[in-house]
Parts: sequence; structure tokens; C-alpha cells
Amino acid sequence: MNKRIKIEVQYFNGCPNSAEMISRVKEAIENKNELVDYKEILVEDNELAEQIKFRGSPTVLINGYDLEGREEPSSASLNCRVYENGLPEVSTIKEIIFK
Repeated sequence: MNKRIKIEVQYFNGCPNSAEMISRVKEAIENKNELVDYKEILVEDNELAEQIKFRGSPTVLINGYDLEGREEPSSASLNCRVYENGLPEVSTIKEIIFK
């Protein structure tokens, strides 16, 4: 039996890419409920940001590892995350999750 994949989207309200990233991740894992444990974490304060080593909103973790390989920050805060090449496409997210 395959080990389940843990997907966590960390975000806070106010960043323009949060809702779109959540939508793309959900589309990428559609019909894969038997393989995936999906969770959204709403980061509402700096205390939680520090506790989870928040990399910025939105962040996607796959089994605890950042989608783009970004390391945990030494000091976390409520920031919007910039994706240098724009948000990853659904196909890219799917490829990374199910490689």
C-alpha cells in the first residue's frame, strides 16, 4: 500500500496569489483522495508564522518540503511570497506531487 502524501497550503488573507494557489493545488489533487491528505493553514499572526517557519503566502508543502525547495527562514513573518516565474501551473504542481 502506498504511503499517503501530505499536502499543506499555508497562506494568509490579503496576498493576491493565495486563492489562486489553493485552487491550483486542489485541481492538481482532484480525484486523488486515496493518495493525499490535504490541509490548509490560515496564518493569522506572526506567532503562528514563527511556529511553522512560514515562507510567505502562499506556500505549498509536500510531505513537509517546499514545492520550490525554499528553505525554512531563520525568522518568519506575514509576507506575501513572490514566485519568480509566476505561480506554478496545475500540471507542474501535479508533476511535483506525484513524481
